[in-house]
Amino acid sequence: MATAVRTDTDVAFQRCLTPSCGSTYDVGEVRTCCGQCGGLLDVAYDWDRLPVPDSLRSFEDKWSRRNEPLCRSGVWRFHELLPFAPPEKVVTIGEGQTMLSPSDGVARYVGLQPGQLFLEYEGLNPSGSFKDNGMTAAFTHAHTIGARRAACASTGNTSASLALYCGVSKLMQAVIFIGSGKISYGKLSQALDYGALTVQIAGDFDDAMQRVQQVSSQLGIYLVNSVNPFRLEGQKTIMYRVLEGLDWEVPDWVVVPGGNLGNSSSFGKAFLELLELGLIDRVPRLAVINAVGANTLHELFEVRGQRWNGGQVDHQATTGYYAEMDESNNRASTIASAIEINRPVNYQKCLRALDVCHGVVREVTDQQILDAKAQVGASGLGCEPASAASVAGAKLLRAEGVIDPSERVVCVLTGHQLKDPTATVAYHTTDQQEFNRVLGSRGVQRAAFANRAVAVPNDLDKIVQAIQLNS
Repeated sequence: MATAVRTDTDVAFQRCLTPSCGSTYDVGEVRTCCGQCGGLLDVAYDWDRLPVPDSLRSFEDKWSRRNEPLCRSGVWRFHELLPFAPPEKVVTIGEGQTMLSPSDGVARYVGLQPGQLFLEYEGLNPSGSFKDNGMTAAFTHAHTIGARRAACASTGNTSASLALYCGVSKLMQAVIFIGSGKISYGKLSQALDYGALTVQIAGDFDDAMQRVQQVSSQLGIYLVNSVNPFRLEGQKTIMYRVLEGLDWEVPDWVVVPGGNLGNSSSFGKAFLELLELGLIDRVPRLAVINAVGANTLHELFEVRGQRWNGGQVDHQATTGYYAEMDESNNRASTIASAIEINRPVNYQKCLRALDVCHGVVREVTDQQILDAKAQVGASGLGCEPASAASVAGAKLLRAEGVIDPSERVVCVLTGHQLKDPTATVAYHTTDQQEFNRVLGSRGVQRAAFANRAVAVPNDLDKIVQAIQLNS
């Protein structure tokens, strides 16, 4: 793979996140961390030398040019705000055509006034999750520098997205690492069907993440996990579409599930850049929601008080906590498999996002997640369990009085319902044994909003009677 030294003529470059370091690198160089201090990298821009629009409304005009690939993409439609690749190198499959949907039914459940809760439904992406927003950006960068293989560790959604882009474009081979028993069949089926080389190791996501980084470095394979700064450039556009759905008005809150913390990190970067460019006049508050069984961010931020601190993050506190987890063999465990991660690679960037957006972190149980998921489904949008953590978190923050009932809240739904149908069916089943097998071990004791099938004989009168009794 090509490497290059940054020159003063570059309008897009990579920059170390640590202010005291600030080392910069060319966009043609493949890096997941700073070569000087080991910190994470941002994709940065010399905005003074770029054609930045005067208003976000100018992006609406591209809807009328949907026959053009970049305008059809809900990511590259905003190319002026992530201009690291020339348009002719962009790899797109029409990702990002998602919707911001108001939901008064979910608003009632959360405790908000009518018209104040919106669901950003990323399950409409080609692979069924938000990952396509970042994958098109990372894949484009990989294509730009001439990569022939791309790899990721995954709980399912990243692998499905990478395999899809490789399958559609035929530009490179997908190599995916998954942990043993830590991926739903709905997601695994996508990676297998799309032709990816799938490597299942004994361990969980954190083990797979460690190995894929080592293997990618040794074999020169392009790594597309969200430690890749170009992945997060694509994920910024989720917030651009949220703003567009609100007629370019900034919401009061954005609530998002916290797994590897790529989304929360990219959202913070998006709002920071828009504010600096004068395209918005304020930022929303950010709430990142962990599952109780994978709550590293909550523990470090809310319990132990770790903060961004102007970029001077106390890394010893993080490594000390990780050592505690190792000593007690603390493994992530939650029904929300997409956020079943104990060592989030974007932790430092998320601290910055929480600082920029005056954020909070909460943890919710699997019971709260599945109950919220059932309410989202009953209101017409099916989502995977991890998605519903955002709604469960909003409900918790409303109960605490942190969110006011009159505030405008956006909950991000990260993945489609069919990503993990097993959990959905188990929640609504009449079979107690199946309920216990799938959900009981996760601490789920009841299905408060179960919509159970009604069993009747194959008799017309009995069927009619059952319908009348249950209508």
